[in-house]
Amino acid sequence: MDDLPTELERLQAGHLLRTRRVRSSAQEIEPVIDGKKVLSFCSNDYLGLASHPRITERLVRTASESGVGSGASHLITGHHTSHHALEEELAEFMGCERALLFSTGYMANLGVVGAFAGRTSVVFEDRLNHASLIDAAVLARARLKRYRHLDTEELQQKLEAVSGHPGLIASDGVFSMDGTVCPVKRLQEIARVCSARLVIDDAHGIGVLGPHGKGCTEGRLEKDTLVVGTLGKAFGTFGAFVAGPGDSIEWCVQRARSYAYTTALPPPLADAARAALQLIREEPWRRERLHALVGYFRKCAAEQALPVTASVTPIQPVMTGSADAALRLSQTLHEHGILVPAIRPPTVARGQARLRVTFSAMHTETHIDRLVETLAKALQPARTNHDETSHSAT
Repeated sequence: MDDLPTELERLQAGHLLRTRRVRSSAQEIEPVIDGKKVLSFCSNDYLGLASHPRITERLVRTASESGVGSGASHLITGHHTSHHALEEELAEFMGCERALLFSTGYMANLGVVGAFAGRTSVVFEDRLNHASLIDAAVLARARLKRYRHLDTEELQQKLEAVSGHPGLIASDGVFSMDGTVCPVKRLQEIARVCSARLVIDDAHGIGVLGPHGKGCTEGRLEKDTLVVGTLGKAFGTFGAFVAGPGDSIEWCVQRARSYAYTTALPPPLADAARAALQLIREEPWRRERLHALVGYFRKCAAEQALPVTASVTPIQPVMTGSADAALRLSQTLHEHGILVPAIRPPTVARGQARLRVTFSAMHTETHIDRLVETLAKALQPARTNHDETSHSAT
């Protein structure tokens, strides 16, 4: 790609150029973005823990005692008592033998897939998987076979067609752009029948789904299932982990390149995540409140006939179709002090542009009323034009 200016202009013309906003406040429901206070519906801080004083105090205390940087990889001198304690607590929380910390969820997926897949392997993935899982299979040099979203019958057919090769199934738990949830039990059945290993990236489910916030695998975690979770979403901190059987985790220690060859997470962040885990266990009201707000939004959206999908998670897409329509709707909301960014290709397929509304336990019904009212008014001209066009066509 030699002519970068032309390519950038092409993105601009196609309404696909990304821009960054600058936040100058804490991560909260009404942050200051680009110098303006806005009502935000786009954070992954699902439980409202990113600015919790107990978590902040824990981070500051550990930093004053142990410094900030870990100084080395986990396998040299970077593995701190804070890391070790967090891994043990996460394993106990998830109901697994062991857990292993990674610096990010992206690196966790690269590491776990790369540890169990190689040139002779076949990796089967849902077509709507996160980019990190797709990249993980490509970097592992495995054969990548993708199946239609949530279509477990196609998955099984593809697995049976390549019998004799080591197989690995990788799926998002909660799909980040659609809010749909993978059929964990069915995936486990297929993995068992086809002698495949299963990896569930439950970044958006840990802390949010399940009676105790253990994610989409709560009460259904089996021996050959590995779960990837992040600490930067419901936990409100930073980092990621892989949880599963002891021998599988030990293999990741030995073979996951994104674990072995990078600096360990700063110890203060590990202790901050430990404080967040305590809050997730002690305050189930946050999770209950979050799901109540989702239900309230869906009721209000149905009353206004908003183009929402069937998602019942805190990720609520409002479909627009074209990238241009998504940008215009996002801009209209911003003019009314509401921040919901447009999601456009290549993040989603062409014709599937949308606003990705996400909720936090710190939102209120009043916030949702304001969002729905503004969305309904902003969408009214498009509906009117559509109705007039349809009437003329008949």
